[in-house]
Amino acid sequence: MAKGYWIAHVDVTDADTYKNYIAGNVAAFTKYGARYVVRAGRFESPEGRARARHVVIEFASYEQAIACYRSPEYASALAIRKSAAEAEILIIEGYDGPQPGQS
Repeated sequence: MAKGYWIAHVDVTDADTYKNYIAGNVAAFTKYGARYVVRAGRFESPEGRARARHVVIEFASYEQAIACYRSPEYASALAIRKSAAEAEILIIEGYDGPQPGQS
């Protein structure tokens, strides 16, 4: 089964309030088995517009990724984030097929 991912591109507008979002999302992320793959590291943007912060979160499945975002546990954290940042969030199913150079 392919994994599910959140891909987030974020501009934080209120750093102090955003800290509350980070603390507030722990319950939902723990319940749904979230694992950070990328969390605001160095980046280069050779094409297109980039926001200041990028995050990729892995879940066991696409369904788990959707359930986490729609969960009551995440709802209060989401309200905090919306007041402290501008973001694009994608929830996407991972690819589990052949890779380059493989038959």
